[in-house]
Amino acid sequence: QVRLVESGGGLVQAGASLRLSCAGSGRTFTNYALAWFRQAPGKERESVASISWSGEATYYAKPMKGRATISRDNAKNMLYLEMSSLKSEDTAVYFCAAAARPFTLVVRGDLDDVWGQGTQVTVSS
Repeated sequence: QVRLVESGGGLVQAGASLRLSCAGSGRTFTNYALAWFRQAPGKERESVASISWSGEATYYAKPMKGRATISRDNAKNMLYLEMSSLKSEDTAVYFCAAAARPFTLVVRGDLDDVWGQGTQVTVSS
C-alpha cells in the first residue's frame, strides 16, 4: 500500500507564499486522483484542491481560487500545493490524500482513501 508523507508546513507571515509537498512511497500513485484537505482548530475538515488521476482536471475550493496551484509529478511520486497571499484563515493542518481506487476524477475524502499524517501551516498577522 502507498504511504503518504506531507512536508513544507511552518510558520509564515500573512501575505507570504508556501509550497507543500506530499511524497508517496511503496506503490506508485499513478492513475489515482490526489487531493489536499485541511482542518483548522474547532472546524471540520475541508477540501482545498484536487487533481484527477490523469492530471487533466483540477479543482480548487472557493477560498483558494487564485491563490493556490495543485500539481503532481508521477515520475517522482510527488504531489504539490503552492499557496500565495496567505491569510490567518489559512492556518490549519494540511493533509494529502489519494483515492482508494484508480481512474477517478476526485478523491472521495473518506476513510477508505489513503491519508498522510498532515503538516501544520500557521499564518501570523
